Amino acid sequence: MKVTVRSFAKINLGLYIGARRADGFHDLRTVYQTIALHDVMRVGVRRDARGREIELLCDDPRVPLDGSNTCHRMAVRVLDELGARVNVTIEIEKRLPVQGGLGAASSNAVATMIGLERALKKKLAPAVRLRIAAEVGSDLPLFLVGGTTLGVGRGEEVYPLPDLPSFAMVVITPEVGVSTPRAFADWDELVQCGDGASPRLSGAKPRHHTTLTLTQSTASDRLFEVSAVISGWLSGNPNTGASAKGGSRAGNLLSDLVRTGIENDFEKVVFSQYPELRDIKGALVRAGASYASLSGSGSTLYGLFRSPAEAAKAVGRLRKQGLRAVETRTLSRRQYWKRVVRD
Repeated sequence: MKVTVRSFAKINLGLYIGARRADGFHDLRTVYQTIALHDVMRVGVRRDARGREIELLCDDPRVPLDGSNTCHRMAVRVLDELGARVNVTIEIEKRLPVQGGLGAASSNAVATMIGLERALKKKLAPAVRLRIAAEVGSDLPLFLVGGTTLGVGRGEEVYPLPDLPSFAMVVITPEVGVSTPRAFADWDELVQCGDGASPRLSGAKPRHHTTLTLTQSTASDRLFEVSAVISGWLSGNPNTGASAKGGSRAGNLLSDLVRTGIENDFEKVVFSQYPELRDIKGALVRAGASYASLSGSGSTLYGLFRSPAEAAKAVGRLRKQGLRAVETRTLSRRQYWKRVVRD
């Protein structure tokens, strides 16, 4: 049996890096948002009493086809948990960039889990799903939630949030790939030099008290501040509706992103290594984006627009500059799960 699963991408609405922990990871604060761009995964199983083999297939030469691939590691854990002795074939149709900051490898692994469950007609308990996902990688659990999701810890501790309003966006995927471990190493060096030890949030202050509880880390007072800012921003937006002046919820969100100063810390180190990425962010703003940012550690950048028409116009302008720009939109949690499994 073969199951086809859509493997959706994510963006980060703000990403704040705390201190390096004893386990080598960093404490993070971020808001994940799933978007409509995706890879296509085809997961097939074949009963074989003689043993178990896992075969990965992908036309993109940058994708590893051995045990280092997150899909392979995920398949091993799922089969062990379910006690299944089958041969597995995983076909990855790449549409998302490799090392692009859109969570493609993590999403592929979660799609593998979902595909195996359906192919074997067995389901893992929700807690087991989350445990396995966190073991395979930091970004994986968010794809078991979808929509607007708070990520704390090293990013693997996730909390579903009320979905933010849908908005149009333009995504640009440069040719360059950014190594996340290298980006973290550059951040650590910046902090040690004193340049990044206490960056502030452009004077941003939380606008509301909130009942949202965030994991705290005594290792970084800065993350306490960031938690308050993100909490206040979120509590003021998901259910605000139209503004008094008749503005849309999406428009209010864009205004708040700019006013509150939500930002991605990786820009402080990645832009110095890859100045062309800073130029692309500027191009998005000049094309009319109300808010633009690096996603994850990059190299993908995105811009948020007030309407699909404005986004489509921006795509035409950016493509004339030789940039690989595509229009898309955010996916709510319900839309995400409705579209994951492809009939």
